[in-house]
Amino acid sequence: MSLHKHQVFVSSALFLLASLQANAADVTISVTDVAGTALANAVVYAEPVGKAAPKPNTTGMIEQKNKQFIPLVSVVQSGSNINFPNRDLVRHHVYSFSPAKTFELKLYSGIPANPVMFDKAGTVVLGCNIHDTMLAYIHIVDTPYFAKTDDSGKAKLSDLPAGQYQL
Repeated sequence: MSLHKHQVFVSSALFLLASLQANAADVTISVTDVAGTALANAVVYAEPVGKAAPKPNTTGMIEQKNKQFIPLVSVVQSGSNINFPNRDLVRHHVYSFSPAKTFELKLYSGIPANPVMFDKAGTVVLGCNIHDTMLAYIHIVDTPYFAKTDDSGKAKLSDLPAGQYQL
C-alpha cells in the first residue's frame, strides 16, 4: 500500500470525537492499515473543540545525514520553526513546493543562519535539489497535542487537558 493510501486511511480513521473527564490524561492510540498491520510514522493529533489551542514555543530539527533526511516524518504545530543542519560533507539544497510551505535553502553546509517557520496546517514534502533520492515529510497541525506512531503503530498523547477533542 502506498504512503498516500496510508495517509488517507489514517486520516479517515482518526476523525473521532473524544471527551476526557480528568484534569489531564495520557491517551495511547494504535494505528493500523485495513489489513490490521501496524503503521509506523503515522501522525495523530487532538484538536480542542470550541477553544483555541496554545501557541508553540519550540524549534524542531530535521538533519541531513548520509544523504538522508532524519527523521523521515516530522510533526509540528503551526507557527513552529525547524532547523535543517547539514551533517554531510557534501552540500545540500533543501526545498519544498508544497501548498502548506514553499521555501528553498540553497546549496549550503553546516547550519543555516535562520530556521524555517511553518505557519500553515498541511503536509510538506521535502526534497534536495542535488540528491533526488532525499525525501521527507512534515505534517503541520493547529494543535500542540500530537504524536507520531512508533514501529508498533502506537502513539501517546501526553498530558492532554480535560475537554473535547477531534482526533
